[in-house]
Amino acid sequence: MTPFLRKLLGLNWLLLVVMLALAVFGVVAIYSATYMREDPVAADFWRKQANWVVVGFFAFMVASLVDYRWIRWGALPMYALALFLSQFKTMHPMLRLLVCGAIAGAPCLLILMQPDLGEVIIWVPVLLALLFVGGMPLRYLICILLILFAMIPITANLVLKPYQQARLTAFAHPDIDKQGSSWAINQSLIAIGSGGWSGKGFKAANTQIELGFLPATAVHNDYIFSAIGEQWGFVGGMFLISAFALLLLTCLFVAFVAGDQFGLLLVIGITALIFTHIFQNIGMTISILPITGVPLPLVSYSGSFALMIMFALGVVNSVWVHRHEVA
Repeated sequence: MTPFLRKLLGLNWLLLVVMLALAVFGVVAIYSATYMREDPVAADFWRKQANWVVVGFFAFMVASLVDYRWIRWGALPMYALALFLSQFKTMHPMLRLLVCGAIAGAPCLLILMQPDLGEVIIWVPVLLALLFVGGMPLRYLICILLILFAMIPITANLVLKPYQQARLTAFAHPDIDKQGSSWAINQSLIAIGSGGWSGKGFKAANTQIELGFLPATAVHNDYIFSAIGEQWGFVGGMFLISAFALLLLTCLFVAFVAGDQFGLLLVIGITALIFTHIFQNIGMTISILPITGVPLPLVSYSGSFALMIMFALGVVNSVWVHRHEVA
């Protein structure tokens, strides 16, 4: 048996099947949220997403079959941080923390300048997960959390822009401005609540989606879970969440059997990144978190983000495929 065929047969097929199932369901969900739109560009979103999924599948396969250790020589910031934590475990914790902060801080500042506060927030739990698995003492992580919580009111009043402050106000007091800043979150809750147990049905008429109460510019990405909740109900939402849980548990199992510390940290970082996006997106649609423009992995209309997630899952699969090989 050739090495290529051995790798191909050794893929983590559960990871591949769950990923594809979520991606295909995402295309269906986007279609159901946009098919009624008169704008031909919007009505074509599902086809564009399907094309991205096809490209993402090939990226997944390539990343799965190539040894993940190549990332050591061409690392993105998160991958560089995994590399640093795996190579300098004997360094003093405070010095390691400062270096990690510098590695992660630069891209976060660039993202914040766009501005995209939601994506910056996403990186915080990812960084904490990497530090925890990388052996950072728990007392340091607790101190970081306390500092972050203490900075929330300062950031909210001095750093956030007026529209971001309005989102926080809408989250804390959704009844204050129902026709303005609180409109989207209230309509999201109405849509999910009206779906009931089994939903109103695929392409159902007279829904919050069809009538345009959910923001037409965001129902296919930021509020896709609201659309799913209305059409597929509690049952559909729970099936979706269960599929995500299976995907994440599969990733954690890969991390558990990783062949080296670098592979472990890579998988943990990717898993934390995907989990945080899921938690943030669903959390904001059910009003347990403030509104941020964070897509739901593999399900929201997101194009290049879907490609990035599928490539990252390919890296996870590579850790699985090459777990018995010594660097």
